[in-house]
Amino acid sequence: MEAEAAYSYAATYSPVIIGAIIGVIFVASTLFVANLLAPRIRGRTKEAIYECGMTPIGQGWSQMNLRYYLFAILFLIFEIEAVFLFPWAVIFRRLGPFAFWEMMLFLAILLFGLAYAWRKGVLQWE
Repeated sequence: MEAEAAYSYAATYSPVIIGAIIGVIFVASTLFVANLLAPRIRGRTKEAIYECGMTPIGQGWSQMNLRYYLFAILFLIFEIEAVFLFPWAVIFRRLGPFAFWEMMLFLAILLFGLAYAWRKGVLQWE
C-alpha cells in the first residue's frame, strides 16, 4: 500500500520536477550562449550614462526629496485599505457583527496612521 502511495506521489509531481529542470537548463544555456556571443568592446562612450540620446549634463546621481517616498507609502496604505474594504463590503451581511468590529479596528489603525502623518506635516506640499 505504501509503495503505491509513493509511486502515486512521484507520478503526480514528476512533470513539475521535469518542467523545472528543463526551465533551469534553458535559462542557464541561454545565459551561457549570450555570454559567449556578447561583444566585449569597452570604452568611455559605451560606459556613459544614456539619457534619450542627449549628452548628459552634470552628475549621474541626484538626491530626491524624502517627501516623495512618504507620499508613495501613504498612497499604498490607502490603496491596500480599498483592496480589503471592497470585498468585505460585498459580503458584509454574511459575516456578522464580529467582522464589522474587526473592520472598524482596521480602519481605526489606518486613521491613526493618517492622523500621525498629518501631524508630522507629511501631507504639506511645499
